[in-house]
Amino acid sequence: MEVELVNILFGVQSASDSTRRSAEQQLVELRTQQPDALALGLASFASQNDGPVEVRQAALLSLKTTILALWSPRLEEFKGPTLHDETKSKIRQTLFQLATDGQAERKVESAAAYVLSKIASSDYPQDYPELLPQLLQLIPSGSDAQLHGSLKVLGDLVEECFSEEQFLSVAGDLVKVLYSVASNEARKPVLRALAISVFKSCVDSLEMLMEEHKAAVKNFADETLNSSWIPFFINVLKSILPPLPSQEQEDSHDEQAEAYRGAVALKLQVMKALMCIRSVFSSTLLPHSLALFSATWSELSVLQPSYHELYNHNERQGRLEDADGLPYTLDFLVLEDLDFLQACLRAAPVKEELQQQIRSHRSSDGNPGPDWMPEILGLAFSYAHITAEEEGLWDVDVNIFLSEETSVTANYTPRTACGDLVMKLGEWLPKLTLSGLLSYTRRLYSTSESWKAKEAALYILNQLLADIQDAAGDIKPEIANGFLDFIRHAIQQPDNFLRARGHLAAGSLTRAAGETLHQVAASFMEMSLQAISGDGSEVVKVSCIRTLQHYLQSLPPNITLPMQATIINTISNYLQTQDLSDLAESEDVLITVVETMRDAILLDTRICLDGAALNLLFTIAGQGATNFQVTTLAIETFEDISSKITELGNDAYARLCGIVLPSLTAAFDMGSLTQENALTNFAAELLSKLAEHGLEPLPPDFVRTVMPKLNRLLLNSTDEDLLRSATSAVKFILVHDHQQMFGWHDESGKGGLEVVLFIIDRLLSTSVDDSAAAEVGGLAAELVEKAGSERLGPYLMQLLRGVAVRLASAEQAQFIQSLILVFARLSLISARDVVDFLAQVEVGGESGLQVVMSKWLENSIMFAGYDEIRQNVIALSKLYNLDDPRLSQVMVKGDLIIPQSNRIKTRSQSRNEPDQFTAVPASLKIVKVLVEELLSASGANRAIDSATLKLAEEGSDDDGWEDESNTLDLASSTAKIGDDLNAGALFGNPLNADPALMAYANDETPARQRDDETQAYLIHFFQGIAEKPGFGEVFSALTPQEQEKLHTMG
Repeated sequence: MEVELVNILFGVQSASDSTRRSAEQQLVELRTQQPDALALGLASFASQNDGPVEVRQAALLSLKTTILALWSPRLEEFKGPTLHDETKSKIRQTLFQLATDGQAERKVESAAAYVLSKIASSDYPQDYPELLPQLLQLIPSGSDAQLHGSLKVLGDLVEECFSEEQFLSVAGDLVKVLYSVASNEARKPVLRALAISVFKSCVDSLEMLMEEHKAAVKNFADETLNSSWIPFFINVLKSILPPLPSQEQEDSHDEQAEAYRGAVALKLQVMKALMCIRSVFSSTLLPHSLALFSATWSELSVLQPSYHELYNHNERQGRLEDADGLPYTLDFLVLEDLDFLQACLRAAPVKEELQQQIRSHRSSDGNPGPDWMPEILGLAFSYAHITAEEEGLWDVDVNIFLSEETSVTANYTPRTACGDLVMKLGEWLPKLTLSGLLSYTRRLYSTSESWKAKEAALYILNQLLADIQDAAGDIKPEIANGFLDFIRHAIQQPDNFLRARGHLAAGSLTRAAGETLHQVAASFMEMSLQAISGDGSEVVKVSCIRTLQHYLQSLPPNITLPMQATIINTISNYLQTQDLSDLAESEDVLITVVETMRDAILLDTRICLDGAALNLLFTIAGQGATNFQVTTLAIETFEDISSKITELGNDAYARLCGIVLPSLTAAFDMGSLTQENALTNFAAELLSKLAEHGLEPLPPDFVRTVMPKLNRLLLNSTDEDLLRSATSAVKFILVHDHQQMFGWHDESGKGGLEVVLFIIDRLLSTSVDDSAAAEVGGLAAELVEKAGSERLGPYLMQLLRGVAVRLASAEQAQFIQSLILVFARLSLISARDVVDFLAQVEVGGESGLQVVMSKWLENSIMFAGYDEIRQNVIALSKLYNLDDPRLSQVMVKGDLIIPQSNRIKTRSQSRNEPDQFTAVPASLKIVKVLVEELLSASGANRAIDSATLKLAEEGSDDDGWEDESNTLDLASSTAKIGDDLNAGALFGNPLNADPALMAYANDETPARQRDDETQAYLIHFFQGIAEKPGFGEVFSALTPQEQEKLHTMG
């Protein structure tokens, strides 16, 4: 067995796919045939110190798989049968020794600790009670080698194995032992850091106990943190790092390099632990906040020379972690320090002390600037320098520079943290921060400081200005004018990044300063345009393209409009110098160019009527057709263009179509229809927007030009997005010019009506996915309305039957809503005809009325879109007012039956025991749905009242710390929003349709910010039916909660 197992383990590591698969299959067979022998053999081989590390790791990995499958039913992946108790005992002993004796390689030791933690998650404490006592005994007295493995096991035990009660009972012993290691200066710093990391996991565990054991946890934390840990943390922050090792020492891992790494790792874990404590026990940390703020500030001041030496003057590797996941490079430490410094600015004692210094400074010399402001700004400027690594990357790839600049990257660095720090100061003390920033920049630019220092100052200004703009703040004219000379100076320098920063700062300052800089803004715009055309640096060029957005969005038309054509031509010339295929890979550059084109075009959309601007926009977006953000921007821009051109009248809209349609129809011919083609999808979406904003009638050749392409797509394509967009385009053609559609014939002689019927028939077939057919309901409703019963003839009933049949199998919410609205819009005109039709139709052996009403009422409360919801509400009210006994005979899903047991269901139990509901008549269910919609229309079910908020805040441990607002307005009017639908005379001859009622479904109805109309309609509805005989029985059949809702709403 031993030799066989060794060969198998080597086979698992083989580069040959067939050899590896064969070895893995042999392991599976051994696991089935000889489970105990396999488990013992794997553990034995893993413990052989002379074996290859990779193979020993493979043995432990296979052992983990075996344990998960065969150890205990308590493990989720258990399959059985269970290993023998004797086998288990031997494996526990082997793994514990392997993880803690200090003899194994670090990787093997960590793997053994992980496997042991899986065993402990099942066995501790019932079957493995000695594990924790063994660890707690070994950790204080073991060697450094033994300590590492023991801490790894203990860390996994804390994170994976303890129940709340178990952890609470041993927390005191755990924290005491961990403190003995962390505070022991005789131990290696990296081991002390690992102990603090485990302590942090303990704090996380204590957080989970707060709800049930708040008093006990709080008392324990206060005593433990105040008496030992926080003073210890402050001392670590005050300690000085060992001498900075050279690159050679780093590479050779000599003693000085290891000492430095360990010390950095120790300080880093202290910072992470402090941030964790602030989150969980902020009131405990609050009295120490001033001392921690001071110690962090001092450390950042001391670390500046080392940071610049490593990352600004040289290109040392940063953002590194060791095998245990502990970060150990200085950039990580600086980042943590900067974040904690910013957090301390929210602490009441820190703010009070700094404000006191402001008051004292003012009283002494009348100058509003305290001493600490330039110091903290200087700190931020220092760490905001572009690093050597960033400089090299940005020179090679301007897209990386732009992604950092637009904050779309996840790469959070000390530079960005410095921007956040100054933004926090600006939110608290806006005038002092701006004046301090100006004073420091003035002093900086009067010296011979490096271009990086001057660029950092303008970078910080840029970040602060963006924050002020987002907060709708303002800047005093003297402050805004004070920065102009520094910006002009930067723009004229030979250093690319300083020049680029000058342009970016000019745009941000112009946008934030309001009218103050309007007189100089035109000259700044001219400089940016000249740089796009003539500067030799790509970084400067794309910075200027981005800067144009600030000018175009903030300056009045009398400044920007005369430059519209020049801006578009300049961007066009820039693109002619680029390889468009390479540009497609630079997503952020592409997005920036599209955004700038959008802003330039929307100054006056009439520029699109000469074709050049639109063709340029489509060319750019076409290169990035696979990029969702690029195509979304282009589509939204084109929608704005179409809307504004439509306002100019039919001639302008016809000219727009003449420019756009040739490009769009040509795109439909590119690529295979049976495969996803991003360019075709993009063109279909643009055509949908063009048709949506069309005027009646559409240009004469509109249908003849687009319908052959749309018909071919809709009858052959399987792409979901393409089918949705193309369906919408056909629907809007019907909305705006059904006569042209019905008068058109395809190449085989089929009329437009017949073509649309074929399209609908295909989309309603089960071969088309729900998501792909999501718009077919709207198309069907438009066809019924526009064609009328006389023109449709027998096809009307066939069409409606097809909708009912497809509704029975529909599962996707948007698709279900689309199909239901066909019947809802019919019900607005003649609810009786809808019931008569459905009662006569058979769907899958059931009555169509049963099938449709069940699906309709089950899904109504999930409808999206103000107008769709309103149409549905009115349609249901009309159905109810019929008092049709056939509706009362249809039984549908009612209220959820709450099980008597309070046990939590597992996933498998939920599958085997699905939720049960009562059965209620459809007429009663309509009332239930409308009661829910009445409350929804009022916004009451989305609002969080003050009492609820107060309850949520009780027990919060954030006293004395100011937190960032992250509240979501759940009552926002965007909770239900969607496209409008047009409901007209659905049966061809309107049956006394109320014009006011029909306005609810009219496309021209303006979008509403509140749903007061639906609420008013429902109140009137309930007042009306309350007076009818028999409503008392209906009311008594409602739940107490529903009855209360009706009482509450009057």
